[in-house]
Amino acid sequence: MEVIGDLPRELFLEILLRLPVESLMRCKCVCKYWYALISNPKFIELHLKYNCNNNVCVLLKRCLLTCLGERENMLSLVCSSGFSFINLDVDLSLYKKEPCLQLLGHCDGIICLSNYRDDIVLCNPATRESMVLPESCLPCYSSISNLIPQTSALGFGYDARTHHCKVVRIVSYWEERSGSGLPHHSRVEVYSLATGSWKELNVKVPAHVWYSPCFETYFNGAFHWYAIDDNRNEVILSFHMGNEEFQVIPMPSALSLYDYAMCRSLFVWNGRIALVIYPRKAIEKSFQIYVMKEYGVRESWTKILTIGPLTKVEMPLAFWKNDEILMEGSDGLVVSYNLKTQELKDLPIYGVPKSFATLVYINSLVSVKGGNRMLDGDNRGWVPQRYI
Repeated sequence: MEVIGDLPRELFLEILLRLPVESLMRCKCVCKYWYALISNPKFIELHLKYNCNNNVCVLLKRCLLTCLGERENMLSLVCSSGFSFINLDVDLSLYKKEPCLQLLGHCDGIICLSNYRDDIVLCNPATRESMVLPESCLPCYSSISNLIPQTSALGFGYDARTHHCKVVRIVSYWEERSGSGLPHHSRVEVYSLATGSWKELNVKVPAHVWYSPCFETYFNGAFHWYAIDDNRNEVILSFHMGNEEFQVIPMPSALSLYDYAMCRSLFVWNGRIALVIYPRKAIEKSFQIYVMKEYGVRESWTKILTIGPLTKVEMPLAFWKNDEILMEGSDGLVVSYNLKTQELKDLPIYGVPKSFATLVYINSLVSVKGGNRMLDGDNRGWVPQRYI
């Protein structure tokens, strides 16, 4: 049997698969063999699969106040063991003091961030690798003189057909003095890590994306936004990363008309889309949770439970460990609510109120520049057959 030092090759591989990314990055400096092994696409995939099953975290974006009173963005990882958290040392100077920094999504350890103006960045917080996407392929002006272009939606997700991540961007064109509150028209473009470039899609956007806190979600191969259709009905607009088509998903029948006093947040809970409804402003807030049991079918929306009323809680942030939900407190403190025991617990995580955003996150070695796609003929020399 072949050995690595005094260890059999299979045991050596099992040890490496359990190491965090930071340790593996240091291991790559040991020798050429270790560097080649850890850099191999097959190992990167195996390590990702292991973390998907064992080391799922929550990535938390928040703003902290410096001693000069300025806001500074901070990325932190919340881990399952005792709700411990660590701050990530990611060199994103462009966004350090960006007040409108948005977390757009997560895909195989890569996150997408943007200020919704000019810049979109892909970043792997574990490897500290980042890349600014090239400029949009859409012109920054409209052929109609009185229309003003504006990025109305961004999304990030995985295309299972090409095995690469994609960014989708919707640019809406608004009339300068329009009183309708809806754009004149919209255009769509997609950036693929497979090609490293943008392309415009010849598709119609069937609803208009609107802001709602903690709503934008990737699930079932598609990215989802809160939107309003032409009849002023609330809907979920989804974009499928594979076939690059839009779909309109109806809200529960009781919520079909827009109500500014209520907020809607969208999450993935127990492998299904979950919609949380709660008041925008109230001293005590109750949170109604609906689950869509059959994806895309309006009649399958089912109200599962109501949380609260709770005091000093602003909004939900993420479902966590199936029976926990992270929430933002009104004083800038993160709290955890247990769905089974109905207990609310303060966590030692603070930030500027209403600056929080979260993603369910998995550490990985996947590169933001692509090149992680596996080639079957390249992987059989170093990995035991049972891993192939």
